[in-house]
Amino acid sequence: MAHAIRFHKTGGPEVLQWDEVAVGDPGPGEARVRHTAIGINYIDTYQRSGLYKLPLPSGAGSEAAGVVVAVGGGVDWVKAGDRVAYCGGPVGAYSTERVMPAERLVKLPDGIDDKTAATLMLKGLTVQYLFRQTHRLNAGDTILFHAAAGGVGLIACQWARALGVTMIGTVGSDEKAALAKENGCAHTIVYTRENFVERVKALTGGKGVPVVYDAVGKDTFTGSLDCLSPRGLFVSFGNSSGPVPPFDILLLSQKGSLFATRPTLFTYAATRASVGAMADELFALVLAGKIKSEPRQTFPLKEAAAAHRALEGRATTGATVLLP
Repeated sequence: MAHAIRFHKTGGPEVLQWDEVAVGDPGPGEARVRHTAIGINYIDTYQRSGLYKLPLPSGAGSEAAGVVVAVGGGVDWVKAGDRVAYCGGPVGAYSTERVMPAERLVKLPDGIDDKTAATLMLKGLTVQYLFRQTHRLNAGDTILFHAAAGGVGLIACQWARALGVTMIGTVGSDEKAALAKENGCAHTIVYTRENFVERVKALTGGKGVPVVYDAVGKDTFTGSLDCLSPRGLFVSFGNSSGPVPPFDILLLSQKGSLFATRPTLFTYAATRASVGAMADELFALVLAGKIKSEPRQTFPLKEAAAAHRALEGRATTGATVLLP
């Protein structure tokens, strides 16, 4: 019998339960997938806590790798036995097996193993849309990226280096600073003891940066705006410290005719064609050795609650993977 992590009410990690579930046959446009590795992402904690609303009871997770068990009618781009990975679609990746929309599945190249794939799809494709679509970066650009030693951050460090971009990254400790630098971050700021606005201004000769990528939210919002050069872009793509509070749009004019956006991966990767093209660019960098993404922490799927506690307690670096 298949099992899944589910929650019947919102709250802390303790609401996550190990439930026995029935998995049916795939219908038209669907595939049944047996998971081999499952990615954990901060959005999972937002959904579990109730910050992002889901109908209850609910599954959890939106990123995994595995093997196709069966496909339904009209599905010809994957078949039983294919190694695949995905992100997006209905939540429910925290499971041993599931039926899901086949359009979300991407076939894995031979050179990328399942654990690596489970760290890449949501986090790597997030960096793809941030760096290649939301604000297309070019060699010589300088950027500020918060949480540079996190799962998305370490991929961002490497992608920035591959593009010839100077990345300034904020981190919470000297150990995380060393890790970010090792992965390609040009300058690190330990925000627990340094004023990141002052350091960014010093590193840029007072000019600021054209774009700030911010997944922290409430604690960094005002400072992030202060780091931008005139007509710069504030990109908010997460809320690990809490959501950005409501603000008067005149603030953007006062700080230099700034732009602000709140993009999501699921908008940029809304179709099979778009997610496939994004994955192709990501996989090419991985296969070329320019991006390496291995899980730095693993937990048994049954212990998803412990994994959430570690993530929310800032006790992790890089990617964390659940193993069925």
